[in-house]
Amino acid sequence: MKLDELTDNPGARHRSKRLGRGIGSGKGKTSGRGVKGQKARTGVALNGFEGGQLPIYRRLPKRGFKNPFRKVYAPINLGSLAAAIEAGKLDPNAPISEESLGAAGLVRKDTKSAGVRLLAKGSIGRAVTISVSGASAAAIAAVQAAGGSVTVTGAKTEEQPAGA
Repeated sequence: MKLDELTDNPGARHRSKRLGRGIGSGKGKTSGRGVKGQKARTGVALNGFEGGQLPIYRRLPKRGFKNPFRKVYAPINLGSLAAAIEAGKLDPNAPISEESLGAAGLVRKDTKSAGVRLLAKGSIGRAVTISVSGASAAAIAAVQAAGGSVTVTGAKTEEQPAGA
């Protein structure tokens, strides 16, 4: 068998009905679209309309909650901070601020971020003074164990009582 000898099975392909070819064809004049109106025109698709039945986007429940006041922080890990100090991008003797982290290329200057949050992944072996918007408790403990200090400038969230 050769490629030019391949054919479909009998009845596998149907010829499409030719529309608008006279009343004797069964699909003449309006071509099965009724008379006038929006759905008689070309290029019309009523998205989501299911013939009067309640549409699926109204039958299914809505889920979740999007907080419009959510604060997004740019993360920085202790390991990448230590690597930047070793590479000479940051001066360990000078106070490290969010501006110096951005200038060193450690955090992106994103318009949407509410600041920088220090995280405890990795370790730091020298005393540094860091001023950031937020920091995890483990990161603060690791910096203090190395002899440094962390100043958190961002507003702290109030903790809810256990019974509330």
